[in-house]
Amino acid sequence: MLTLDRIYHAAFTLKDAVRKTDLILAPALSMENQIYLKTENLQMTGSFKVRGAYYKISQLSEEEKAKGIIACSAGNHAQGVALAASKNGIPSLICMPDGAPISKVEATKSFGAEVCLVSDTYDDAYNRAVELQKEKGYTFIHPFDDEAVIAGQGTIGLEILDQLDDVDAIVIPVGGGGLISGIAAVIKQLKPECQIYGVQAAGAPSMYQSIKAQEKRALETVDTFADGIAVKVPGDQTYELVSKYVDEMLTVTEDEIAAAILTLMEKQKLVAEGAGAVPVAAVMFGKIPLRGKKVVCVVSGGNIDVNILNRVITRGLIMSGRRITLTIALMDKPGQLVGVSNIISRCGGNVVAVHHDNSDPNMSINSCFLKIVMETRDNDQAEMIKRQLAEAGFNLVGERV
Repeated sequence: MLTLDRIYHAAFTLKDAVRKTDLILAPALSMENQIYLKTENLQMTGSFKVRGAYYKISQLSEEEKAKGIIACSAGNHAQGVALAASKNGIPSLICMPDGAPISKVEATKSFGAEVCLVSDTYDDAYNRAVELQKEKGYTFIHPFDDEAVIAGQGTIGLEILDQLDDVDAIVIPVGGGGLISGIAAVIKQLKPECQIYGVQAAGAPSMYQSIKAQEKRALETVDTFADGIAVKVPGDQTYELVSKYVDEMLTVTEDEIAAAILTLMEKQKLVAEGAGAVPVAAVMFGKIPLRGKKVVCVVSGGNIDVNILNRVITRGLIMSGRRITLTIALMDKPGQLVGVSNIISRCGGNVVAVHHDNSDPNMSINSCFLKIVMETRDNDQAEMIKRQLAEAGFNLVGERV
């Protein structure tokens, strides 16, 4: 089993290779707890993964280094391995799912690695990496189910205790389980009263289901934009460590993750990817059963593809009641749009799009559908607008809040 000595050795090895990331107070995230953010999204390569990858590679023998390195990753481990291998003068090949964000693929190449794109998910990329390792004799760097990799991730736990020695709980994203295994192993041995919560996307709950069933479970499919934690099967070592040290596993929805990303951008001026935002989502939406405690959320990475960021922001606005789409059935006559606009304006809403449809075969000839997209402050204001429209006699036939 993983020892504290191994993690302390990792911290010593990494002291000049990675950043000791800031732990920042984030009072805007919760009225019930004192929330701190461990900003691994500001780490070199934009993710915590460089810790485990760098420490693992530093421990390889000269013979293992000479074989070259192969790894599999949805993006963050890939960048960590590529950077560490490059700094050690070792060639590296990374198998990545073809659905990985373009930004992560290109960043991995920029650190000097060769990239092999594999159809479908992380687990398919893993299988291909194993095949190539057997064929070519490469040294395999596992993204999470490896003691040295876990020890490297555990250095975050040492930093948190150094930065906030009276921490009450730590909330950590979980994919394969390497990050939470390392942090939990540190915390439960040095400060056992501190609670450890793991959070997964509801569309990829492999560790959540495994812990619940008290045995490793494999998912048939995963479905989440949090690509960094889209893992079908937990690791053997990580499952054992999570079973031993983690107090509770939780899940959050895609909408909750999107809302957390938006909140981190607006309130904290931090960019987080989906995986990095799941601990914040758990806190924001009341999934953590704590009140009045000092809680650290590990923002594990910030490598979100700008091509999907706009969609995530839109989803976050909808989730928080700040963007609403209404469809109103109207008689197609002059003055109707003015009446609707006056109510929205009086309530403080801001119309950003209007679509007039009088071609639907399911409505009468002299009727139309008016689809309005508007910006609102919150759900309460959105409800007020809908209520006043209804009181004025307008027929709301469709909505999305």
